[in-house]
Amino acid sequence: MKTMLKKSWLIAMLSFLAVAAFAADPVIGAWKLNVAKSSFKPGPGPKSQIRSYAETKQGILLTVKTVAADGTESTATSTFKDDGFDYPITGNPLYETIAVKRVDEFTVNSTQKKAGKVVGHSVRTVAKDGKTMNFRQMDFLASGKMTEADMVFDKQ
Repeated sequence: MKTMLKKSWLIAMLSFLAVAAFAADPVIGAWKLNVAKSSFKPGPGPKSQIRSYAETKQGILLTVKTVAADGTESTATSTFKDDGFDYPITGNPLYETIAVKRVDEFTVNSTQKKAGKVVGHSVRTVAKDGKTMNFRQMDFLASGKMTEADMVFDKQ
């Protein structure tokens, strides 16, 4: 009976660990913009950007530290879930909220709003090997112009 209980406990623990490993979001961690592999229309793009994703009880905490082409530094933050609902984002003058929806294990789509109006859309995809992340952002400016960024990030 003891042997059977030990085997059952071992199977239960291995199952739990397998599920926990599968559930881990591959975006968690710090990502550095690879400026040379990225494109910005119209340019110029930022000098640098670090995107950090951390799991919290409230959801994913995103911190984006950017140095713009003119040297201006900014930090934007948001805590969100990938449930498609709007969550506040601070530190970015273009957006007030972000809504994130998971497509699959490696990809999410997000919509950014200001004053309740959609002003941006992005697709974030982490490579299956977990070493790079592609981030495609389209913003609709108040002037009516659209900007596009195809950014490549390296895991730190």
